[in-house]
Amino acid sequence: MSVDRVEAVGSGDESEVATLAATALRTYPVAPGYRVNVRSGPGTGYSIVRVLPEGARVTIFCQTPGTTVSGPYGTSNIWDNIADGEYISDAYVQTGSDGYVRPRCG
Repeated sequence: MSVDRVEAVGSGDESEVATLAATALRTYPVAPGYRVNVRSGPGTGYSIVRVLPEGARVTIFCQTPGTTVSGPYGTSNIWDNIADGEYISDAYVQTGSDGYVRPRCG
């Protein structure tokens, strides 16, 4: 495939592509001073699959309701999906919101 063909197929709006890429890669800080349990599902009844170290940042792919947890950022039943089969309570993530900041998990 030639470079001319690739350019013709693209939308031509590089700023839109850059904005989408930046949104997709946004990370959020975990509460300072905390090591946070990462669970296999959206609740404290799910097994711990790993522990995030202090100072970690996470990418939130989607969010879903689950067990209500109290943490440094309030009390919430929102759980953040940070990888395939990995969830952390939103009460430990500084998203700047008490509600959903990403789409609901399907």
